[in-house]
Amino acid sequence: MFTSINLLTGFAVNLAIALIIVRFIYYPVKQNKSYVFTFLAFNTIIFFVMSLLSSIELSVGAGFGLFAIFSVLRYRTNPMPPRDMTYLFILIGLPVINSGLLNNAGWDVLLVANGAVVGVLYVLEQGWGFHYEQSQRVSYERIELIRPENHDLLLADLRERTGLPVKRVEIGNINFLKDSADLRIYYDGVAQHGWDEEQSVYLIYDEDTAVQN
Repeated sequence: MFTSINLLTGFAVNLAIALIIVRFIYYPVKQNKSYVFTFLAFNTIIFFVMSLLSSIELSVGAGFGLFAIFSVLRYRTNPMPPRDMTYLFILIGLPVINSGLLNNAGWDVLLVANGAVVGVLYVLEQGWGFHYEQSQRVSYERIELIRPENHDLLLADLRERTGLPVKRVEIGNINFLKDSADLRIYYDGVAQHGWDEEQSVYLIYDEDTAVQN
């Protein structure tokens, strides 16, 4: 059972681990204020909820009902990218693990578990041993270059106009009325310069298509 000192100490350790993950692993790659707020807020409240559940006697039904509240929560915004969703899941699961370890195990087990999580995330973000390919959607107006015999010319034009080392391209919808086509370009080892995966880069100025949503 938690005492006030154990509760505050456990909270400080849990928050410190969450800050290390968010500030030094997640944040340098994607500096999104909304997600940082969400990660730390969820991490904090779930730690205290789990501490409460382990400190007082609650019926099984009350415990399931409490967590059912979290299961029905959803944000009325654009879907969260897989990377951000993974961090959210980790920062929700972390206080559950920490509160359980503080109540039933020692500090050595808690530090080993948290160190392992931080270490794995750091290695994955550094890309050690992995080769990643990035992609971007493009609205393209030179549809004469999408013909198979002009494939090399298409790649050369995309590399020159985007400044990215495009290595392959997939052709999507073709609009002959507006002389444009939707492409997805693939390239290696460079930052996306702030482009979101779900946004498009327009290589044509058109009053109907040149405004990104």
